[in-house]
Amino acid sequence: MTDEPERPAPDARSDAHAGSPVEGAARERDPYRLAAGLLCALHAVVLLGLVVFYFVELGLGASDDATRVVMSALLILVFAVLLGVLARGWLRGDNWPNTPTIVWNILLLPVAWSLVTGGKPLVGVPLLVLAFAGVIVAARAKTTREPDQD
Repeated sequence: MTDEPERPAPDARSDAHAGSPVEGAARERDPYRLAAGLLCALHAVVLLGLVVFYFVELGLGASDDATRVVMSALLILVFAVLLGVLARGWLRGDNWPNTPTIVWNILLLPVAWSLVTGGKPLVGVPLLVLAFAGVIVAARAKTTREPDQD
């Protein structure tokens, strides 16, 4: 026994990084999570560019069916927003974006392949590569909220 006062045990929450997805423990940055978030963000930006392209073409009178162009642009905009939400989820450290990201990229594979075989390889091949990369990084990303057991 000593005369020194007993020091309280450090609070695990005070040692955690602010905004860490693991409450009570610091978490290392997973490069696959970052890559998945960046790929989702890239897809969202490309789709937003496509929406702008649709409306510019509509303004120039390149289509005779304005309703179809507007509805297509709005549908594409919905997917762009959803991909932006996925990207935000990945970059925040959430676990839920894993499955939707894999599903989205798997659905892109036949689209990319049809572009390649349909005579648009300059669009199809990069899309094919990005879709494969998206599946791989989303599947390899750590999605558990528990600290590593290594």
